Amino acid sequence: MFRSGFRSADPCFSVFAYLNGMTDARLGIAVARKAVAAAVDRNRIKRQVRESFRLRRAALPGLDVVVQAKPPAAAASNAGIRASLEWHWQELVKRCASY
Repeated sequence: MFRSGFRSADPCFSVFAYLNGMTDARLGIAVARKAVAAAVDRNRIKRQVRESFRLRRAALPGLDVVVQAKPPAAAASNAGIRASLEWHWQELVKRCASY
């Protein structure tokens, strides 16, 4: 998946995606303790990622998506996290349109 799929990155997240041949998109979330020390922040980031994915799932083609949080995500506001993820979803849609 990590070698043959799509990848987008910004200061808060790295997003990896791979066409899965199904009709629905699936989500995986990786928020390492090393990247985000506080459990409260890790859970907040995961909630924001799940909600953002839920809202954009219908627009995404059949993809397996893994969202990996980076250390700046812990300091980002909820609005900043949502804006970052929205950019990633748009990038995935653009890249998948060519396939």
